[in-house]
Amino acid sequence: MNKKPTLKKLTPSFGSSIIVKQHSDTVDRNDAYWHFHKELELIYVNKGQGKTHIGNHLSYFNNSQLILIGEYLPHNGFTDRLTATGTETTIHFKTDFLGEDFLNIPEAVNLVSLFKLAKNGIRFKVETKTFIGPKIEKLSEYQGLERSIKLMEILRYLALTDNYEMLNAEGVAFEAEAQESSKIRTIFKYVNSNFENHITLDEIADKVSMTVPAFCRYFKRATGKTFTQIVNEHRIVHATKLLNESQMSIADICYECGFNNFSHFNKQFNEITGKSASQYRKEIKHIIQ
Repeated sequence: MNKKPTLKKLTPSFGSSIIVKQHSDTVDRNDAYWHFHKELELIYVNKGQGKTHIGNHLSYFNNSQLILIGEYLPHNGFTDRLTATGTETTIHFKTDFLGEDFLNIPEAVNLVSLFKLAKNGIRFKVETKTFIGPKIEKLSEYQGLERSIKLMEILRYLALTDNYEMLNAEGVAFEAEAQESSKIRTIFKYVNSNFENHITLDEIADKVSMTVPAFCRYFKRATGKTFTQIVNEHRIVHATKLLNESQMSIADICYECGFNNFSHFNKQFNEITGKSASQYRKEIKHIIQ
């Protein structure tokens, strides 16, 4: 188990801003690790079974799936197993794949809303996945501008439909905009490597050569959250993995994730996931059974 989410760098082929991959019964197990990336990820499985672990959401599926994962939202490799006739298609693209100014035009308002919702993870229901799934599968047949146009048609439909459900009510994305500056990258990298330990404001401010007051103002402006909120989100996301993939007691998980107070852990877990740690684990066991 990779205990910390890894920032995954994705590189499109030369001359393209979109990555389209399609596979059937052969799945690279090395891709099934806890990670996040700048690109949005649109996944369609036409027939398969496996585990969906995105942010603080966990469920198991035994049917087709159509999911949109937003920027920097941590997730595992999507499909555990595919049937002999099943196919998984994944599309990776950045919000500005049509240019930096595209999302600023009035016509893109619905697309902007879709990308914002995707930071919480979106699972589309039967009507939408039945209509859009085949279009996603055909995307690999197109190249260049035609591929971009076809992807836009898919995204336009997804932006207008209400046939979906959110996977993370509160969202646990690792703040897309924040990741772009060198200071923020340094901060997030340090948090990702040290969230199990107590990180003081003096310590993290020193990492980016700032005073504590200046750091606090800068970080809140860049991410919309306090530094403590971000650290707690990292810790709770890690806690959901331990609740799912280990037999550790909830008390031990609390301290393993960096909390030094059990009641504070419970409060943070409830605020971020919408349920208690014990309820979360109970639901996981119910799903598995």
